Amino acid sequence: MADVVPDAARELTDEQRRAADELDALADAGEFKVALLHGVTGSGKTELYLRLADRVRRSGRQVLLMVPEIALTPSVAALFRGAFGNRVAIQHSALSDGERHDQWHRIRRGEVDVVVGTRSAVFAPLDPLGLVIVDEEHDSSYKQEETPRYHGRDVAIMRASRERALVVLGSATPSMESYQNAVAGKYARITLEKRVLDRPLAAVRLVNMRTEYADEGPDIVISRDLAAAIEQRLARREQVLVLLNRRGYSTAVFCRQCGDTFECPNCSVSLTVHRARDGWRARCHYCNYSVTVPNACRKCAAPYLEHAGFGTERIEEQLRERFPDARIGRVDRDSVRRKGALTSILSRFAARELDILVGTQMIAKGHDFPAVTLVGVISADVGLGLADFRASERTFQLLTQVAGRAGRGERTGEAIVQTLYPEHYSIQLACRQNYPEFFEREVVYRRGMRYPPFFALINGVVRGRTFEEAMQQAREIVRRLEPATAASSFTILGPAPAPLGRLRGEHRVQFFLKGTRRAEMRHALMQVVAGMPEIRRRLTIDVDPLSVL
Repeated sequence: MADVVPDAARELTDEQRRAADELDALADAGEFKVALLHGVTGSGKTELYLRLADRVRRSGRQVLLMVPEIALTPSVAALFRGAFGNRVAIQHSALSDGERHDQWHRIRRGEVDVVVGTRSAVFAPLDPLGLVIVDEEHDSSYKQEETPRYHGRDVAIMRASRERALVVLGSATPSMESYQNAVAGKYARITLEKRVLDRPLAAVRLVNMRTEYADEGPDIVISRDLAAAIEQRLARREQVLVLLNRRGYSTAVFCRQCGDTFECPNCSVSLTVHRARDGWRARCHYCNYSVTVPNACRKCAAPYLEHAGFGTERIEEQLRERFPDARIGRVDRDSVRRKGALTSILSRFAARELDILVGTQMIAKGHDFPAVTLVGVISADVGLGLADFRASERTFQLLTQVAGRAGRGERTGEAIVQTLYPEHYSIQLACRQNYPEFFEREVVYRRGMRYPPFFALINGVVRGRTFEEAMQQAREIVRRLEPATAASSFTILGPAPAPLGRLRGEHRVQFFLKGTRRAEMRHALMQVVAGMPEIRRRLTIDVDPLSVL
């Protein structure tokens, strides 16, 4: 192997050096260990990954680096290839069959020292495996929502335990589960509290949209403060990120005369409106049902159809109208359907061929754009209204991560956060990027409500042709489970209608098992299901669910 020192000319800060020394000691021990690398955005975690990977590969062992999104693999792989040449392979689902085959066999033949990939890369045939790095370990993209429902981070930890490897979980906003394990001493905790070169964190300004609506009317989307800040950045030839975690043009279409709304015939959701070549189309984001939006109401024929709510398409349109000379791009699931489209847009933005990039949470994850000095967040509280105990955690993580995209170069950065609930603790603490205090606030709620990370959850969803059929079968499962609760430490919640009561034409009823002994709950549920073979195809079981919708 060639002796490679990643970015040897770059001096580590004292804080980075201490972190590197701790990680080196864990790697040299040759034992299974898990370390949580909790570093603020821009603190230089990637540089530590490079140096640690180099140390491990020199010892004759291999390295796996996991990232949450396919879009992050090109830039991360380029860094590692710059250090280790062609001894780096890529593994993710967007590769063609031939590319995946070639990469897999390169890894299997031992021609690779480092594999960079998304959650499926955890199964790459690395041997001997010495180091697994899970970057942005908090990200929900690591959880597969189809069978088999595994969490890439958790599988990585289990694999490392069998191969006596070191696991490094990196994040500026760790998951509650990982941070609790670090607090309890189960994981080593390594902290980076400062950005490299002592660059300040972005200053964050809250805009109370209740005041904006009172002054400017209910249709305002981009606040006066954000519009003025964008204008200043464009005049200085700096770049801007605008985040709205909701795609489409509007979230609903309804008739002003009779109140009829466009709803999906297969799912219990309103259709989201998108621009199309032939006018407007209303589409379901769950089953992909779509219909052309007519000029008049389908029920009363009145020409009074209104669009309600807004998504990234409407934000892009308003920005183009207000800043006609600006070069604007958009990143969401609709704009990057074509292979390579996401990488192309991000590359153009990185090359400063775009001035403003509008997007969903895809733009908040791990990207490094030195010329971005302003981040605008539209509807920061869009996730707080969800019936999900993780809503505050997700809001804090998203706001902290996207604010961290500003001011990563020589110029200071600013984030402007528009919200209807500026007093909510997740928003207040995200603005200060104060994770420890957020954890202390959130942990009181989680412990009191007996939620993870203190209790384990298993979510069961029964699907049926009718609601009555699904409810009857769910009740039968719960009835058969009840004897096990008497001698065990778990409780059953439900059954009850699922928040998304109808999906792809099927009615849904859910129940939960909640307790401190995960294996005990799994065993009891498996025994019941084994005695009900007719229900297996209509039952979905999710252990440690990230979403309960």
